[in-house]
Amino acid sequence: MMTTLASVELGSYLPVFLIVMMAIGFASINIVGTLLLGPKRPGATKGSSYESGMSPVGSARKRFNVRFYLIAMTFLVFDVEIIFLYPWATTFANLKPMSEEGLIWLGRIGFFMLTTVVMYLYGRRKGVFQFD
Repeated sequence: MMTTLASVELGSYLPVFLIVMMAIGFASINIVGTLLLGPKRPGATKGSSYESGMSPVGSARKRFNVRFYLIAMTFLVFDVEIIFLYPWATTFANLKPMSEEGLIWLGRIGFFMLTTVVMYLYGRRKGVFQFD
C-alpha cells in the first residue's frame, strides 16, 4: 500500500523545521553580534577595494574568455548532481530489490547521470578544459 502526501504527518517535518530555525538564528546572532561588538574604525585603507591581498589594477570592466563561465557552469552542474545524488542513494537503498519502483528510480538517476556526461563531453569538445 502506497502512502499519499495527505497521509504524511506534519510532525515528521519538525526536525527539519528546527534545523532551519537554528541556522537562521545562528546567522542572525552572528550578524547582530558583529555589528554590536565589532570595532568601528573607518579609514581610507578599509574603504578601498580588496582583491586577494593585492591593490586592484586596471578596470573592472575587462572582458573574460567565455571558457571561465563554462567552467563555472560545469562546476555547478556537478555540484548540483552531488546534492541530488545523496537523497537518491538513501531512498534507493530502502526500495525492494528487483521491484518495478526500483527500476523507475534507477532509470531516473541513469538519465540524470547521462545528462551530466553529455554536458561534460560538450565542454570537453569546446575545449573548456584546455588551458593554454
